[in-house]
Amino acid sequence: MRFTAGERVDGYEIVSQLGTGGMSEVYLAHSSDQQVVIKIPHAALIGDPAAFSRFQREIEIGRRLQHPNIQQLLGVGYLPSGGAPFIVTEYVDGESFRVYLDEHKPLSLEEAIKFARQIAEVLNYCHQQGVIHRDLKPENILVTQSGQIKLMDFGIALLRGARRVTWGSLSSTVGTPDYMAPEQVRGERGDARTDVYAVGVIFYEMVTGEVPFQGDNPLSVMSQRVTSSPRPVSSVRSDVPTPVATVIERALRREPADRYPTMAALIYDLDHPDEVELTAPSEGSAGLPQVWVTVGVIVAVFLVLALLGVGAEMLHHAQTAR
Repeated sequence: MRFTAGERVDGYEIVSQLGTGGMSEVYLAHSSDQQVVIKIPHAALIGDPAAFSRFQREIEIGRRLQHPNIQQLLGVGYLPSGGAPFIVTEYVDGESFRVYLDEHKPLSLEEAIKFARQIAEVLNYCHQQGVIHRDLKPENILVTQSGQIKLMDFGIALLRGARRVTWGSLSSTVGTPDYMAPEQVRGERGDARTDVYAVGVIFYEMVTGEVPFQGDNPLSVMSQRVTSSPRPVSSVRSDVPTPVATVIERALRREPADRYPTMAALIYDLDHPDEVELTAPSEGSAGLPQVWVTVGVIVAVFLVLALLGVGAEMLHHAQTAR
């Protein structure tokens, strides 16, 4: 179901379509007093119990999270046909962090640390509320002209205590594997350390201008992720202080047990560089038999289709067009 400019949906007037993805259509709209973004699930998903449960969980998570660095849920509307719910969020006057990075990377160390700390702080808050994002990447972050980041898209987030939602069918839209943690590639659900890994990837990209692993196709990137370590930060950019490089590289360790256990621990090291423990990673996954690595990569193909396809919603990318 698509809407055009001027149509009204439960009290909201459509201004323009912002994007579309595996789960929903996203529109800029306005009510009597403000501009908003509305996210309307595809009609096919409304009839899929698992997919619709995921959408409802996103609503529940939106109601739980109230933070200045999160795009705020303003309410829930209902479609005229069938009464299915849609999400209403604040409109952020900013641009995709992906666009910002592509135009400015590598960032200055000061700016990279500032952004990394903001991202880590808001994720620390999410974790305290029992929410693991699991799809952190520049495409799911907005940045305002003042440099404030806004985290968005909790479509595949985990909620502590909630049952596992399994998709009945695969999405046709494939997202980028560049920010997946190795445990996600292996088919595991992940935890707070999964988000720590994604912060490490974004931090690495901000200071070096490139992602830690690159390849001709998603399988190549995912295989590297579970078998190799990224190039040391210092070999890509020599002016990065050793404590900062150590923070990034610890966040990027393959085994969750070798990473920062919490976002708070990562933030502490960012704030206290003189206390950063300069130790080499144990990288316990290096000895995995190749057959299990191959199995893990095969599983990842399906995970990318089922999970990242949903999480890679274009969402509010077009809202940055002015």
